[in-house]
Amino acid sequence: MTVTELPKIVSVDDHVIEPAHLFDTWLPAKFRDRGPKIQRKGIAGTRFEGGSTFVYDFDDAGPPADMWFYEDLIFPLRRNIAAVGYPREEMSMQTVTYDQMRPGCFDPKARLEDMDANWVEASLCFPTFPRFCGQTFSEAQDKELALACVRAYNDWMVEEWCGDSGGRLIPLTIIPLWDVDLAVEEIHRNAARGVRAVCFSEIPAKLGLPSIHTGYWDPFFSACADTGTVVNLHIGSSSAMTSTSVDAPPAVQITLSFNYALVSMSDYLFSGLFVRFPNLTIAYSEGQMGWIPFVLQRADDVWEEHRGWAGVADTIPEPPSTYFHRNIYACFFRDAFGMQVIDAIGPDRVTFETDYPHTDSTWPHTKDVATSMLEGVPDDIVHKVLRGNAITMLGLDL
Repeated sequence: MTVTELPKIVSVDDHVIEPAHLFDTWLPAKFRDRGPKIQRKGIAGTRFEGGSTFVYDFDDAGPPADMWFYEDLIFPLRRNIAAVGYPREEMSMQTVTYDQMRPGCFDPKARLEDMDANWVEASLCFPTFPRFCGQTFSEAQDKELALACVRAYNDWMVEEWCGDSGGRLIPLTIIPLWDVDLAVEEIHRNAARGVRAVCFSEIPAKLGLPSIHTGYWDPFFSACADTGTVVNLHIGSSSAMTSTSVDAPPAVQITLSFNYALVSMSDYLFSGLFVRFPNLTIAYSEGQMGWIPFVLQRADDVWEEHRGWAGVADTIPEPPSTYFHRNIYACFFRDAFGMQVIDAIGPDRVTFETDYPHTDSTWPHTKDVATSMLEGVPDDIVHKVLRGNAITMLGLDL
């Protein structure tokens, strides 16, 4: 296989930085004065306190930053979430303005140009200001406004971000996490206009929400199964990341960033959801995949040896790995070991991502990176990994 023979990529995990006009344009008029607003202010410094918590020191004489203001929330834009185009050593938590980031971060036409430069045909983009599954609105006080914001975001995503892309930008919506009935309504509202992907928390209990074992979320999962809507679980969508201590450098947390995907998958395999909803599809985003064969082996061993007392004898009739191979997709962007064990994972359950525009992104060298990792891999598996499985998973017309 050579570089020129590589099939065009369908990336199932990229990110969009919402444009400043989103809520002023898409919220109903009665909510606009109270909706999220972008303001430019000076910031003297930024400190990371773990999970999704940052502390900012404001100073009018400091470097300018564009930031969202919403109720009591202040959400500055940072270079590490708009990193493409910067040298590695300059990808930091420094705050930025829209003028200091590539237009492809927030402008759909510019994004398509950056995709062309990166051998990418289609892209599924996670939110930034709403966070990976809409936690920003779930944590808000005014739930009437929050619901309007969720719907406005989804309308912008479908009609503006994806609308003129010819199917190359794939809509990924959010739900009102605080009310499962409203979530079901939003799934059906968006499915009716062709949306086949929604964000959800990898571990909702970490957000103070009911766990997937309570049955509370069954109407949501049922709606997703009935409409063919893929449930996308991004690392960090539980507003938590694994680390070892408060004084450990961020490198520890970044190294362990896959860990909650591992934890979440174990949870889903023993949840019984795939028994109750056999057409349900779960997609893990940015979790890599080299760890999956051991987790499947361990889960099957637990099911075989311990199910009599482990609480799953009556709810999980088949080895848990059965449900992974039927209901779950993994994705990766730089996981050479995962490719070595892809037969144990299952070539039909693996998808690819570029993570544009984050610091992990392989842009604009994704084609070269993919070619290197896939050297010697049969052409049919290369096609599945880079585009075929994503097309199947999302029902794309490509």
